[in-house]
Amino acid sequence: MTLMHALKVAIGGFGAIGFQVASRLDQGIDGLKLAAVSANDLGRARETLATFRKPVPVMPLDGLAEVADIVVECAPAAVFDMVAVPAVNHGRIFMPLSAGALLDRMDLVDKARATGARIIVPTGALVGFDAVRAAAEGTIHSVTMETRKPPAGLAGAPHLVENGISLDRLNAPKLVFSGSAREGAKGFPANVNVAAALSLAGIGPDRTRLDIWADPTVTRNTHKIVVDADSTRFTILIEGIPSQENPRTGRLTPLSVIACLKGLVAPLKVGS
Repeated sequence: MTLMHALKVAIGGFGAIGFQVASRLDQGIDGLKLAAVSANDLGRARETLATFRKPVPVMPLDGLAEVADIVVECAPAAVFDMVAVPAVNHGRIFMPLSAGALLDRMDLVDKARATGARIIVPTGALVGFDAVRAAAEGTIHSVTMETRKPPAGLAGAPHLVENGISLDRLNAPKLVFSGSAREGAKGFPANVNVAAALSLAGIGPDRTRLDIWADPTVTRNTHKIVVDADSTRFTILIEGIPSQENPRTGRLTPLSVIACLKGLVAPLKVGS
């Protein structure tokens, strides 16, 4: 069934994630319509969009909320506010992938209450958020997460640069960070949005513990999550396949965004 008035979706960022989401919307999803995209390279984005079935405008980040019902943020964390603030101020559905940046802008949640906006964080490269959210309705004692990535997937992270940690010619697993999800999000803004999202689903960024390993023995982005609560105890192991376009991003992430978008309009939605 096609909705009479499809929700208009704008994509803030046209990299590995944004392109996949925009392409899928262009192919057609009942109840959703691609309205606009923003990109760092406007000319290249326009060339790519010219190959779409229904090309859409390429706009500045801060203009997306004016033309869309839903604004998806998949841009570098440094420009998070340029997407987030207008979306919330205009009362839109705001879907951020930079969950780590959201940790420092929780005032946007209060703003959303006033404007009628909704902030919906996709599960991204992780699984099991339904169980974590359900457990959080009771008492969660602890949440720990161990992330292992090929060294190339961590290269250039601020924590490594600031602490002089080299991953060159690494031939054995190396623990490069141990601390809270909040600290990890600051030190690895392009790598551990998954940990930030996990913390928002559970016991918060300061109580969620995170270890990050640079591991030359793995070819996939691996996350092990252990949740201990009064209602359940479970362990999740995820082995995500890195995107060919960007090894810092898993192939599951854009699919998660698409599934999240479809869940907003589908007549049947499975899971909370």
